[in-house]
Amino acid sequence: MPRWTCDALLFDLDGVLVDSSACIERHWRRWAVRHGLDVEALLAHLHGRRMVDLIRDCAPHLDAAAEATRLAFEEGTDTEGVRAFEGAAEMLRSLPPDAWAVVTSGNRITATTRLRHTGLPWPKVLVTADDVRRGKPDPEPYLTAAARLGVAPERCLVLEDAPAGIDAAKAAGMSALALTTTHPPGAFPHADAHTARLTDIRMRLLPGGAPGRLTITLES
Repeated sequence: MPRWTCDALLFDLDGVLVDSSACIERHWRRWAVRHGLDVEALLAHLHGRRMVDLIRDCAPHLDAAAEATRLAFEEGTDTEGVRAFEGAAEMLRSLPPDAWAVVTSGNRITATTRLRHTGLPWPKVLVTADDVRRGKPDPEPYLTAAARLGVAPERCLVLEDAPAGIDAAKAAGMSALALTTTHPPGAFPHADAHTARLTDIRMRLLPGGAPGRLTITLES
């Protein structure tokens, strides 16, 4: 049975704590059609990356910053179909504020709107696309979160739903658990393990904030 001992959990937002796939894909489909792009090819690489980086890759002829700003506002203020995954709120409430963070490739308006809409606990540390120079799969977002929590990278466990996020976590020197909510298990060759649901995760918290205070296991 997979088992980790760590000091902090770093959660991606979309696909891990929040089910927003329908909303995300709805807006990217509209955007792709508007610009005459291959919708399915775009959707295949959609999850886990900053908007501006994805636009630069798939449509280099466009002003990526301007397009990302417009798309982020349209998507970030839309809450139709957005909900918290089962077990997300309970897991976050069971953790001390200094033992977890949210690290998302979405921008701040999107992240804060989804957190408020779903009623999830507010993180002490929230790292968004607006807070870093380089997005996932670069390790900067996860290293930023660890530094703000005051936890060494190797003492962090990352929960991710996208290959880019898993690669970012491993590049940061962290353990990485993949949630197969948006990608099949075979998409995560670099993850330490994968599971289908947050409710598959069992957590034990030692009192006092000593090193190794969190023990994480998966249901067999």
